[in-house]
Amino acid sequence: MALKAGIIGLPNVGKSTLFNAITKKNILAANYPFATIDPNVGVVSVPDQRLEVLNDMYMPERLIATQYEFIDIAGLVKGASTGEGLGNKFLSNIREVDAIVEVVRCFENKDIIHVEGSIDPKRDIEIVNYELILSDLEIVESRILKIEKKATTTNDKEALFEVATLKKAKEMLDKGQMLRLVSFDEKEEKLLKNFNLITNKPFIYLANVSEDDILSGTNKYVDVVREIASSEKASVVLMCAKIESELAELDIESKREFLRDLGIEHSGLDELIHITYHMLGLETFFTVGKDEVRAWTFKTGMKAPECAGIIHTDFEKGFIKAEVMSYDDLIKYGSELKVKEAGKARLEGKEYLMQDGDICYFRFNVTK
Repeated sequence: MALKAGIIGLPNVGKSTLFNAITKKNILAANYPFATIDPNVGVVSVPDQRLEVLNDMYMPERLIATQYEFIDIAGLVKGASTGEGLGNKFLSNIREVDAIVEVVRCFENKDIIHVEGSIDPKRDIEIVNYELILSDLEIVESRILKIEKKATTTNDKEALFEVATLKKAKEMLDKGQMLRLVSFDEKEEKLLKNFNLITNKPFIYLANVSEDDILSGTNKYVDVVREIASSEKASVVLMCAKIESELAELDIESKREFLRDLGIEHSGLDELIHITYHMLGLETFFTVGKDEVRAWTFKTGMKAPECAGIIHTDFEKGFIKAEVMSYDDLIKYGSELKVKEAGKARLEGKEYLMQDGDICYFRFNVTK
């Protein structure tokens, strides 16, 4: 399951530079080359040092990391919800993503003209978010108009519940509220997910800063973004798109050396991926062998058969047992055999809740 994030923002905030860096990024699996699904979709591997260790241990023919898809949307402009710029075409492209990455310009450069004439993160965020709210409002109002009369006439409980939930959402959107900041119960939340409302998705603000400011960790514009994000319970990632472009040209070891020289532990892109994983409740399990070592993404709380189904639907249908050992135990004892001798290898059934770092062999049988 590839994680999908939509990159949005005003024109000239650094989105294109960031996306170009993504498209050049060296990924871990040589046999899994960078793919451009569409002109605006880039696929990169999720950085995980455990995968590199497993690669050294098993020396497989193929090493495959789990994936992260970035969907780059053309710069949003004021009035997009009513058709300005790319209008609703822009907005429809980000309805299927798992999270929204809103790039905010936090650097000064007289050679790069700001579409609004000045650097003002608060104003920029308000413009983008307002257009997202208007777009969601259009969908909600259209659905209410379509079903309300019939729901009232038939007195259908489910239809009436849908109308009530949508009216609650409409009231909040009318007030300029992002739906992810509104308290919905579990049933309401489940219904709203069917509409892929943009303002109900997790948000990360990506503050694009200069090379100097990435080293200091802040500037006056970043402070504004952090204040807004704090009020919205959103995350903030600092990134210098220019540095990311340079990093994308390097192999893994050169990249690490470059970051060490700068005094930075992780690249902005790697930090963005890790924060998104945590925010969406995602974890990783592994399958290992001489032919292939591979990482797989799953949602926290998934059981063994569901995770087996991520590999292949037949694995879930015919699930029997999962042979499981933890990555930490494998590293501690040094080999699968020694893990088994220490009594740390387990056979788990259908109710087993998968854990981050599990290494699995799935037993299954499908009768045709």
